Amino acid sequence: MADSTPRIPTPIDTLAEAWLDTMLELEPELHIHLGRPGREADYADRSPDGAAAAADAAKAMLARVRSAVPVDQVDRVTQAELIRILSLDVEKHDAGFWQRDLNVIASPGQDLRDIFDLMSTDTDDDWAHVARRMHNIPGAMAGYLESLRAGIAAGNVPAVRQVREVADQARKQAGADSFFLAMAAGADVPDSLKGELEAGARAATAAYAGMAEFLDQELAPHAPEADGVGREHYAIASRYFVGVEIDLDETYEWGIDELARMVAEQERIADQILPGATVAEAIQHLDADPARKLHGTDALQAWMQETSDRAVADLGRTHFDIPEPMRRLECRIAPTQEGGIYYTPPSEDFERAGRMWWSVPEGITEFDTWRELTTVYHEGVPGHHLQCGLAVHNSAELNGWRRVNWNSGHGEGWALYAERLMSDLGYLDDPANRLGMLDGQRMRAARVVIDLGVHLGKPKPDGTGTWSGDDAFPFLSQHVNMNEPFIRFESNRYLGWPGQAPSYKVGQRMWERLRDEWVATNGTDLKEFHRQALAVGSVGLGTLRDTLLS
Repeated sequence: MADSTPRIPTPIDTLAEAWLDTMLELEPELHIHLGRPGREADYADRSPDGAAAAADAAKAMLARVRSAVPVDQVDRVTQAELIRILSLDVEKHDAGFWQRDLNVIASPGQDLRDIFDLMSTDTDDDWAHVARRMHNIPGAMAGYLESLRAGIAAGNVPAVRQVREVADQARKQAGADSFFLAMAAGADVPDSLKGELEAGARAATAAYAGMAEFLDQELAPHAPEADGVGREHYAIASRYFVGVEIDLDETYEWGIDELARMVAEQERIADQILPGATVAEAIQHLDADPARKLHGTDALQAWMQETSDRAVADLGRTHFDIPEPMRRLECRIAPTQEGGIYYTPPSEDFERAGRMWWSVPEGITEFDTWRELTTVYHEGVPGHHLQCGLAVHNSAELNGWRRVNWNSGHGEGWALYAERLMSDLGYLDDPANRLGMLDGQRMRAARVVIDLGVHLGKPKPDGTGTWSGDDAFPFLSQHVNMNEPFIRFESNRYLGWPGQAPSYKVGQRMWERLRDEWVATNGTDLKEFHRQALAVGSVGLGTLRDTLLS
């Protein structure tokens, strides 16, 4: 539990808070994420001028942070992490990441819409903010497309596969089933406000129609067929997502070995489920079991919530200190149908709870509990909700910027570590549930191989040549026993977001190594290890290792 005595801010804390203020100015959407009032309808400037302004701000703050003198260990962590992130922000800008910021899951085309999921709709004033944000989408979209045009001029364009997929996503938001039109139609507000919402929805759908047209007619003709981004771009992206430089070639070979280990472990569990069965036969057997099946998204949401509530209650009594505000975790079905499961942290005051979201692809109506139990632990407790919620709660020690900072290798690595931890603690003793956990771990190992293989042009494990983007889907299909829309979305995600997918399994590897090194020095009290590690907040894995083992 965090110490209730507030920390007296140091000069480095003050710099960190100043950088958070700058982030709030440059990225107004952060107000919504944090639950802070103000700028409820504003978007970041995603134009070339906006990208330059963000880089200039990072350079200026970097100089100030480098010259600052830390007064304690908290300061040393803050300084190291600020230097790491600000330096990478500048490096990414100079390398033109902003000119090619387009992929199927985490780029402005999705972000402009996704922020609505976190906006309050309790009052007419809340709905007025929603209406104004919809009206602001065309301007935000125009700036974003200007940056993509700058990429065309610079010969720095994302792969055509991503362009086509995102164009399809844009057309969905521009069509009769648009999220914006549905949101406006469902609002119970006075007629005058209803008119503003409907006008805003039409403006937003028109902006997405314009985006689809731009992608099809302007960007696609310049987009390369090759999905791989090359070693130079990939190395920067990997350092950003993992939080430390890794040996990319060694990691690729480790990924191949780790995948083989996951396959062998699954084969052993399959034999326990159905003696003599292959993994595919064991899965077929489980999928035919009506006791392990959920029908419809209402049943899925209820099961998620019940499972999450039970994990919070159990682990809060035994293995973790879970403050009372964190014990509320909301499980929701996302308003989109793009695929994927994700978590959004609580607001700073915990008025908005942490939320686990499931974006169910169109046409998917059945869900297997054996397959998805580990996902609830990954997104909830002891996964993302525990780590993010504790960081938000730890205001006595962590400055505001430290509480909202996020590193994928740390965060996603912890979530995979948490899945294995739940197995070790006995929550996955049912062989079926353990097979589900291994199915997810196998997928994460497979995408280390795919991601590094495609983007670095590595030789394929079967010796049939070098990787291309077209190899991703069939390879993933061999190792993931899920529906085709999910596998298709996931493979496209890896191809368009280089370095991100491996950060899960690489992060887990580093968390497990760090735990073992800590135990060798400090003893086997894992509750204390977890307390110390999570108290640091989300930092790059290099910073975390230096903090815990120094």
